[in-house]
Amino acid sequence: MKTFKFQSFVLVLIAFVLGFSEFLIVGILDDLSTQFNVPVATVGYLVTAFAIVYAISTPFITILIGRFNLFWDLMATMAVFTVGNILSFLAPNFFTLALSRVITAMVAGVSISLGLTFAGYIAPMSKRGWLLSWVFSGFSIASVVGVPLGTWISTRFGWRISFLTVIVVSAATMIMIFLSLPKDFKQRKSTVSGQLALLKNHKIQLGMLLPMFNLAAIYVFYTYLRPIITTQLHFSIPMLTILLSVFGISNIIGNRASGKLSEGPGMKRMPAVFIAQFLLMMLMPFAFNFSWPGAILLTLVIFTMPLLNSPIQLFFLQIAEREYPQSIVLASSLNSIFSNFGIALGSATGGVIVSTLSLNGVGPGGAVYAIISLGLVLWLNYLTSKGLSTSSSNL
Repeated sequence: MKTFKFQSFVLVLIAFVLGFSEFLIVGILDDLSTQFNVPVATVGYLVTAFAIVYAISTPFITILIGRFNLFWDLMATMAVFTVGNILSFLAPNFFTLALSRVITAMVAGVSISLGLTFAGYIAPMSKRGWLLSWVFSGFSIASVVGVPLGTWISTRFGWRISFLTVIVVSAATMIMIFLSLPKDFKQRKSTVSGQLALLKNHKIQLGMLLPMFNLAAIYVFYTYLRPIITTQLHFSIPMLTILLSVFGISNIIGNRASGKLSEGPGMKRMPAVFIAQFLLMMLMPFAFNFSWPGAILLTLVIFTMPLLNSPIQLFFLQIAEREYPQSIVLASSLNSIFSNFGIALGSATGGVIVSTLSLNGVGPGGAVYAIISLGLVLWLNYLTSKGLSTSSSNL
């Protein structure tokens, strides 16, 4: 069970079960609202709270546990994750459910950071981009397969059985982690300040902003995907389900392409990606006047959404391994942390645009963040090509 293929499967499964748990709430909002007699909007805040707790807690916990054995760190965080979902399964009231989601969110970001760290550790250099892209694909698979499955289970057997499914998959994942991943993996011991030294690096600072503005650009419209499909593009509810699946598949394909990018041109190709995003988003107000052209355009933009994942993750890991070996786990967490900040920024921006303008304004609104991403990646590539000193004190 310690073959590279099986270890890779386990790492993808970690991402899948974490994504399954995070996205599940979206599919069972109505059931939870009925169960606990609270408005759907109140239940929806669980999604926002999860993202905020995830983003804020991950770096602190990552720094604290980075000095210990990373295998047992992963086992511990997955155990807490499982306990959090057990608490969700048993929740007698809405407060307990909310508390369980906070507990789950606190360790979800750390768990995926550790999983990505293991991916960088076990994969030969030629396979790193491939494996990282597959780990990120685990989240996409969870949105395409896990969420509809959880929603169907909730509809047929009750929402608690949906959480029970997550618990079973999580427990099975822990067993496979124990049987497959190396148990002697540690990063270089360091103080908290020593680990935080990574964040003084100018290229790291610029790199952190990229996933934030990339996801902000996407989530300006992605948050309102359902009303865009049904109200703006005039598709039926049955077609909504089909289109969401198509968009999910497009996202998975984008993740696979992300791995290819990291094995080839990497960050050098990202300016072209952000230019494409900008142009596609600027076309949205026109394309939204037609059903199928609008759907095709959305599919193309969603394809670009994960293209940054593997190149930026590999970029963070390479800098950490070369200059900050005491901060590898922290480096692995930066993408997911700032992606969640980007989701919050983009969804908030989209809310302002929709309430003051209309759904037609979300495309140009997202295009602004795409241009910011373009400027950031051009600056980052300039620093990298010039081989400038990485310490901010020397720049």
